Amino acid sequence: MTSATHRTAEEIGRTARGPRPLPPLGEQRAAGDLSHVDTELSNGLRVLAVRKATVPMVEARLWIPFAGDDALHAATSEVLAETILTGTARRNRIEIDAELALIGGDIGAGVDPERLVLTGSALAEKLPTFLDVLGDVLTGATYADDEIAREKERLVERIAVSRTQPRTIAREALQKHRYGDHPATREVPRAEDVAVVTPEQVRALHQAAVLPRGAVLVLVGDIDPAAVVGELEKVLGGWASDRSAVRLPALPELTGPNVLLVPRAGAVQSQIRLSAQTVPRTDPGYAALQLANLAYGGYFSSRLVENIRENKGYTYSAHSGFEFTDGTAVVNVDADTATEATAPALLETRYELGRLGQVPPVGDELESVRQYAIGSLLTSTSSQSGLAGQVLALASTGLGLEWLNEHPARVAAVTASEVAEAALKYFAPQRFTGVVVGDAAVLEHKLLALGDVVVGEPA
Repeated sequence: MTSATHRTAEEIGRTARGPRPLPPLGEQRAAGDLSHVDTELSNGLRVLAVRKATVPMVEARLWIPFAGDDALHAATSEVLAETILTGTARRNRIEIDAELALIGGDIGAGVDPERLVLTGSALAEKLPTFLDVLGDVLTGATYADDEIAREKERLVERIAVSRTQPRTIAREALQKHRYGDHPATREVPRAEDVAVVTPEQVRALHQAAVLPRGAVLVLVGDIDPAAVVGELEKVLGGWASDRSAVRLPALPELTGPNVLLVPRAGAVQSQIRLSAQTVPRTDPGYAALQLANLAYGGYFSSRLVENIRENKGYTYSAHSGFEFTDGTAVVNVDADTATEATAPALLETRYELGRLGQVPPVGDELESVRQYAIGSLLTSTSSQSGLAGQVLALASTGLGLEWLNEHPARVAAVTASEVAEAALKYFAPQRFTGVVVGDAAVLEHKLLALGDVVVGEPA
């Protein structure tokens, strides 16, 4: 190949009259019609089984409400999540790992103040074996003393490191500022609490809280949804209780406008975290709110990113997005800045909030966020794993696959006036509370001068 016979990309992109124009975007394609079953087993477990035969695999997501108000609940929950797969009455840790490996599978566990989640996958033809292992873990996890001791030691080390990270410090400060001592704030347990958790406490928590009634199991893959439900009744029939899994108490509603400055002496960077109450996905105005958020800070071409990253260089990363907890929703705004840029960044962040309501997106800007909202949803659900995650997020708040299938049409139908109304109603600067974590010796007088800032206790 020589330059005489092949053109460069730059040459291909230009003509004698100048650069070639980009072709217009095509019509958005609707998501494929997915056959599925949405039902409840005899033990109270809600099951959503979805056929998506793109590859011969199946993705599994089990969501169990896992709230608790005991002082050691967060620590005990973390130990449980770390050790639930370390052995059962039928299989030890090695046997669990080996059996999953033979079916091209895996299972992992994670926990937060709201829920315990088990995530896994396997070859579709080996789904019965996968479900047998899952059922064994749910009904027969033993939490051996030596496994508890080993995982506690690792967990204590990880927590100690995590609690030194600025993002962890900022998240904890935001949670406490928003919700006080509500159980939702206990996202990272204290290392000293983990150290005193006993195997007996972990076993007791499993018995009391790992319950099917009120939980959701999502299966997505190369499966027959109706046949899978029958298999689940047999495999998970022994996982039963008259009690329901425990959901979080209702969160208090957020009000603005005070932002708390959390002193962190000597910090060279600051974390800006703002938050305001919005509406959940079930609200008729959610689609318009979603587009307003995208225009503000929800993707890379948003106003906030263009202002404080691209134009002014105050931050490398700025973003806004929704946080859903049970039946409620808030919109969060995040930015990490150098100390000297913190006050100007907060000023511009508030300015863009106000501008969104007064000068809402129209024309090309609105169509850009609309295309992004529809396209990103279709992209995120194009894989089995992505679809399973989306369905689980919806199912945990009582919604189903119908919402997912219908949402692109709702977004396409949103008008400019509806987006303007949502922007004015939900993005007014006075509605936002939050925290700024940084060096108060440098920041205090600058931030106080902006107004609606108070100084709190050190992080």
